[in-house]
Amino acid sequence: MDHPTCPLCAEDGGSLIWRGAHLRVIRADEAGFPAFYRVIWNAHVAEFSGLSPADRAHCMEAVACVEEVLREHLAPTKINLAALGNMVPHLHWHVIARFAGDSHFPAPVWAAAQRERNAVQEAWQTARIPALEADLSQSLAQRFG
Repeated sequence: MDHPTCPLCAEDGGSLIWRGAHLRVIRADEAGFPAFYRVIWNAHVAEFSGLSPADRAHCMEAVACVEEVLREHLAPTKINLAALGNMVPHLHWHVIARFAGDSHFPAPVWAAAQRERNAVQEAWQTARIPALEADLSQSLAQRFG
């Protein structure tokens, strides 16, 4: 059931890459992080434990799929996974490709910047996004229909 004041019930939450019956994957508009994705449960659920065991497995399979495609296309230093929900209490996982030269590395993307943004690195990532997202959408469709 949707929650009337929840932004993730009202909108996709970013650039929609793929939508299935239970969840969707979006690219977030996060300055300095072109490969920042979210796996968002479609129904309004605040906590991961609010899902059935089968739905939890389904959700984590989607998170793993996004991670795999990011690793394949971008070979990042690390993939960050997070499910905070403090600002928006609607179940969603952040899947973020991180690089040693990004402005915040090794700190979280929400921490203070460690250095200036790397425009060359960001442009390199951005150029690979269309092929990455085509593969991601295809992979999700194959796994989840």
